[in-house]
Amino acid sequence: MLPPKAFTIPAHGAAMPAIGFGTMLLPQRPVELVAHAIKSGYRLIDTARKYGTEERVGEGIRASGIARNELWVTTKVTEENAREADFLKSAETSLKTLGLDYVDLLLVHWPQPNVPLKETLGALAKAKRSGLTRYIGVSNYTLAMLEEAVRVCPEPLITNQLEYHAYLPQDRMLAALRGYGMILTAYCPVARGQLLDDPVIKDVAKAHGKTAAQVCLRWLIQQPMVSAVPRALEEAHIEENLDVFDFTLSDDEMKKISALRSKRVRIADPPERAPKWDVEPV
Repeated sequence: MLPPKAFTIPAHGAAMPAIGFGTMLLPQRPVELVAHAIKSGYRLIDTARKYGTEERVGEGIRASGIARNELWVTTKVTEENAREADFLKSAETSLKTLGLDYVDLLLVHWPQPNVPLKETLGALAKAKRSGLTRYIGVSNYTLAMLEEAVRVCPEPLITNQLEYHAYLPQDRMLAALRGYGMILTAYCPVARGQLLDDPVIKDVAKAHGKTAAQVCLRWLIQQPMVSAVPRALEEAHIEENLDVFDFTLSDDEMKKISALRSKRVRIADPPERAPKWDVEPV
């Protein structure tokens, strides 16, 4: 069953689906998994040049039989291509690899400290103005980077995609993004499986007749201006992750899950490209 259209999040003229299908490290049958996700009701498919899955995502889109204008496709330009000429060439390569005329959202994948943000964000805006993408955003930006990006980018940014789950606080980032009218798009939404055995999560899941993963995702999207792009490697899990629109967590349950942030578990922290992360209060 398709999620209601109401479960999109508005940001600067965009209406981003609250749940998307993440395609990083899809090991086997990626075309079939992408096609199944779309047929199951996903309308947002998230990929990146760095993932190496763009070609398979494009094939999966075509195999699904769903019209292109019903889908939201996100891809990202890697930090190695932060210079303007390289950036635009990367975006064009992504479209060719995907077999698409445009993407719905183009992101700067990781910050590049050796290239001025103004140059990279200018190239990102140029990609939008030239029709390569409908909307633009950033990924893995700190508070200071986000503030500068909003200031120097000639076009509105609609999201900062970064790690967010119940074990990692992002309160100040959420407040900043909401102030800019932007969405926090959460990757690693179940902390790469670490949350699935948490007793608090399991108790809440049992109370609702849902799985731990569904509770984790519901906790995220029940917060204002938060979306999520979970990855799944089995068809049953793909369907499970989308089945989060028929229940609501109580205020008490939301608070109990939010209290888990004191664990401060960060999954994605590659030393070769990660910035110095903000220290968030709990």
